[in-house]
Amino acid sequence: MNSRLFGVGAVLSVLAVVGGLSVPASSAPAAGSAGALPLGPAGLPETRTTRQLQPGVTLTRIVRGADAPALGWTVEVSIPGGAGSPDPDAPPAALNDRASADELVAHLREDGFEARAEEVAAPATADFAGGTLGWRVRVGEFGAQSAATAERTRLRTAGFTGAAVYRGWDGEPTDRGPWRIDVLTIDPHRFRGALRASYGPDLENREKTSQLVAAAGATAGVNAGFFVLDPNAGAPGDPAGVGVYGGRLLSEPVGTRPSLVIQDSGRRTGIARLTWQGKLAGRGASIPLDGINRVPGLIRNCGGTADDTPTSLPLHDTTCKDDDELVAFTGEFSGKTPGGEGLEAVLDRHGRVLEVRSPRGGSLPEGGSSVQATGRYVSQLVELAQIGRQLRIQAVLKDADGRTVSPSTSTSILNGGPELVRDGRTHITVAADGMVQPGNPSFYYGWVHKRNPRTLAGVDAAGRTVLVTADGRGTGALGLSIPESAAVAKALGLRDAINLDGGGSTTMVADGHVINAPSDATGERPVGDALLVLPGRD
Repeated sequence: MNSRLFGVGAVLSVLAVVGGLSVPASSAPAAGSAGALPLGPAGLPETRTTRQLQPGVTLTRIVRGADAPALGWTVEVSIPGGAGSPDPDAPPAALNDRASADELVAHLREDGFEARAEEVAAPATADFAGGTLGWRVRVGEFGAQSAATAERTRLRTAGFTGAAVYRGWDGEPTDRGPWRIDVLTIDPHRFRGALRASYGPDLENREKTSQLVAAAGATAGVNAGFFVLDPNAGAPGDPAGVGVYGGRLLSEPVGTRPSLVIQDSGRRTGIARLTWQGKLAGRGASIPLDGINRVPGLIRNCGGTADDTPTSLPLHDTTCKDDDELVAFTGEFSGKTPGGEGLEAVLDRHGRVLEVRSPRGGSLPEGGSSVQATGRYVSQLVELAQIGRQLRIQAVLKDADGRTVSPSTSTSILNGGPELVRDGRTHITVAADGMVQPGNPSFYYGWVHKRNPRTLAGVDAAGRTVLVTADGRGTGALGLSIPESAAVAKALGLRDAINLDGGGSTTMVADGHVINAPSDATGERPVGDALLVLPGRD
């Protein structure tokens, strides 16, 4: 790997032990001891408690602004297209231009609602100019969620749509909290265990982070990369980006989006922008691969090939499509490969073609693999995949300099984005990583600008791997915006940091218990994969 991925520098100081976790403190240094978190006004009360989970692994809980007064609730009303909108036929959105917002405010007031239009402005990032995102429309100010919900019901009866929202989720710098953040620090100089990613029994299905921790006998773990959730977007549980497990590339990168690279079981950690090249080769001919272990034609988060629609660039939480694809499958995918129109060549463990089936979909032989073709690739696969012929599925990762990356069996690589910190400086890459969506400012508003639960990861100046979860979507923990996430990562001493999957996926497990508060109403969410801290050898 490129040596610049791994930072070195100053060691952080020892944490003060105060209220929070009712556990004894460890004298081991942990990330974030260098000063208060840059959340809310200076001088907010902040407590930190740290304990050792195993040699070289510390857990710290940070609670900031625990005495914060309630901020109140309001109802955010969806804005239709209308005459002032660039797209009058667009569906209702949280943000729109001022003319459309003012038009909706006028209609609401005519119907007796206390409506207002508010400008929403975002700060600049490394690759996004920021400024005014658009205008939102809100109705009323309420001291309780129940009152806001009742007003939302009254709005719906009048023909408007909207949602009750807590004003603490807006991301205002004057808010006083509270924030609740948990930090796992793995010190490679003292750590004798292993740090590795796990997707569970197979890639296709989802498991809870706590289940993955328990199955591996891990001391701790956090949820990891983005994954397919909706069956219409692919196979639920499948990584929506690069996935290397035990040194095996089982899911291809999304464009050049960043990834978390764990080498030597956690002795070296970095952030890298990897690309890949793949092909099916045999008898002097080859066909380029479009993907690995995903449903052909569906590219979650986009970032694929030039013939993908609507784009070949990364586009977060969007499923791009391509009718002409060649996708390879390994035994790790599932008990069966995806079914559908097209052709599938089934290979044994030596790469010999055992079967060519159409329609595609079915089981694989032990140790075997397959390649599925759709559209124009069907005829090419027919010519190449003759029964008994030996074929080679080749897929390699490339670093930012175009050099081949050869992961060892102790390497895990997980997808994420955007970058948050690079070389010790705030470096937020929302545009490059597909979070800036032209014509859809509401996505940026909800995903980047507003506060949400977050999971972050990176490496600090002493070479320690640091895993962070921030609770959110409640009144007892506000969550973080993406700019706040970068500020927190930097304040914790991270030299390089990345955002992992967040929202309802954000989960941290320690000593057999979920220690944070997952935000889904149903509790802990099943996820695609997790990063596990395994105990040391006796």
